[in-house]
Amino acid sequence: MNTDLRYLHLLSNTYPTVADAASEIINLEAIQNLPKSTEHFLADLHGEHEAFIHVLKNASGNIKRKVGEIFGNTIRETEKKELCTLIYYPEQKLELIKAAEEDLDDWYRITIHQLVRVCRDVSSKYTRSKVRKNLPEEFSYIIEELLHERTDDQDKAAYVAVIVDTVISTGRADDFIVAICNVIQRLAIDQLHILGDIYDRGPGAHIILDTLRQYHSWDIQWGNHDILWMGAAAGNDACICNVLRLSLRYANLATLEEGYGINMVPLATFALEVYGNDPCEEFIPKLLKDDGRLDEKTRHLIAKMHKAIAVIQFKTEAAIFNRRPEWQMNDRNLLEHIDFTNQTCTIDGKEYAMKSCHFPTISADNPNALTPEEDTLMKKLHHSFRVSEKLRKHIRTILSHGCMYTICNQNLLFHASIPLNDDGTLKNVEILGKSYAGKELMSYIGQLVRAAFQSDTPADLKEYAKDYFLYLWCGKESPLFDKSKMATFERYFLTDKSTYQEEKGNYFKLRNSEDVCDRILDAFEVTGANRHIINGHVPVHASKGENPIKAGGKLMVIDGGFSEAYHSETGIAGYTLVYHSRGFVLVQHEPFTSAQDAILRGTDIKSSTQIVEMSAHRMLVADTDKGEELRSQISELKDLLYAYRHGIIKEKRN
Repeated sequence: MNTDLRYLHLLSNTYPTVADAASEIINLEAIQNLPKSTEHFLADLHGEHEAFIHVLKNASGNIKRKVGEIFGNTIRETEKKELCTLIYYPEQKLELIKAAEEDLDDWYRITIHQLVRVCRDVSSKYTRSKVRKNLPEEFSYIIEELLHERTDDQDKAAYVAVIVDTVISTGRADDFIVAICNVIQRLAIDQLHILGDIYDRGPGAHIILDTLRQYHSWDIQWGNHDILWMGAAAGNDACICNVLRLSLRYANLATLEEGYGINMVPLATFALEVYGNDPCEEFIPKLLKDDGRLDEKTRHLIAKMHKAIAVIQFKTEAAIFNRRPEWQMNDRNLLEHIDFTNQTCTIDGKEYAMKSCHFPTISADNPNALTPEEDTLMKKLHHSFRVSEKLRKHIRTILSHGCMYTICNQNLLFHASIPLNDDGTLKNVEILGKSYAGKELMSYIGQLVRAAFQSDTPADLKEYAKDYFLYLWCGKESPLFDKSKMATFERYFLTDKSTYQEEKGNYFKLRNSEDVCDRILDAFEVTGANRHIINGHVPVHASKGENPIKAGGKLMVIDGGFSEAYHSETGIAGYTLVYHSRGFVLVQHEPFTSAQDAILRGTDIKSSTQIVEMSAHRMLVADTDKGEELRSQISELKDLLYAYRHGIIKEKRN
């Protein structure tokens, strides 16, 4: 008996008799032999809420595949499409069907039986207890009965038929269909992994987070854009400016204004006053060619706001870089190197021509100083971010569900990179006078991020943690950036495009090496014959033949570009990685039209699948982290049985 006796006494409160302990051992042993449940991996959602929600609803095409397998040639393809759309959007699709269907009771009867067959299939990997816990209370008994009784059983056929007929005759068919469709969606994905970047570019990051707050089981590995918003919520003014600049760059104010109630009027007023006569051509928002959302006047207003906040951003960043000289980022204080007379900027001793040099708020004597008006504006914006209750809730959600990395079922998950030396060894990164590398670096950064939000954090550490969000966003040795520089200033203001180059760090140069990936996996203590690194961050250029599977299958990059802004560049609209009991499947998605189009015309995201790695045997729960946990519990319960049977602990009989 290896278990601590004190722990066994505590365990005996839950399992007070030999019979209770033995029953639980039997239950846990049985669970180990169920098929491994399905995990889904998504990265770089970038506010594209409709596409994200649709991928959740269709389980990356998994529900469509199951419907095809279940019904085969017994129903037409159009009927399969209708059934899938009903599962994805039950409330909306029911309204359309009820308006068009002549014999509604007959349709209800057929459809309910079809939905029960699909639900039975997706629930087959789970124990009855787990399925029961995920059933809606009002229909729990009915769904459970239908799942475990079959119409081909002559003794039960009438029983099943009466249940369905009664659901219809009592006027509950619509509610029942909605309920069972939601159960199918819920059971099709057991665990969702978000590999960072919920925020920026797209219009609905707040909608994605509202969805995730209600989702049954998920985790997140923070991305650079998430960190930027976390920094803004923590009160880092440079992060606030970056958040606003990116939102204006893509003419996406929905998350700011509608999602979080950020008041943009002070910025608009300031921009019109200061840049009213400036065409701000470099700051015209990036829109798709067919984007008709904004008229000319609005685009020019956004451009002026964009320039105003960009200039303030460079000033607030300079204040932090000067305050933290150990970051060695003073070379990014480029406002100091503008020659307003010659309209040039000097970088690394070389002069470059400026596109324009109209900076009414920059003083040549003290270029990084905020004007009184800029300072007043920043105080208002700072207050707006700090008092947004919904933003605070969403950041708390990200903090509670995530960190810089996680390890799950022999897979190491992180958003972007692990800093490496030129030879592929782990690079030491200094933070507050101490060096960290690999796992220790990622863990400490996670602690530092949380320190910015804790009330008991010492004041000096809290200030550093708040500043450090900016380094995580654009620092050379940040595992969320890992480039030579962020060339924001150069892209806006310099004519020489060679200055735009951002050299990627060693991780991106060496990640196709199996040895390098093995070294990283070893450092994070990821074991097993089929271990992998899974990350996103860098769009995969599928249209140019780039393969998301690298390092002989050791590394999978699943940022295919959910954001519309990337579609023309990548040729696709995102990857989803699915890990089920038979192995890994990579799903490549085409652009999603809209939820409305899916409801009205039954359109789905067109997806193609690539088998990444198949297991020699069907994986069971016993082969997963959960299986390891269950084996530990079984061992402890066996020790409890021993203690009961040898009188070390007395049974607690009533």
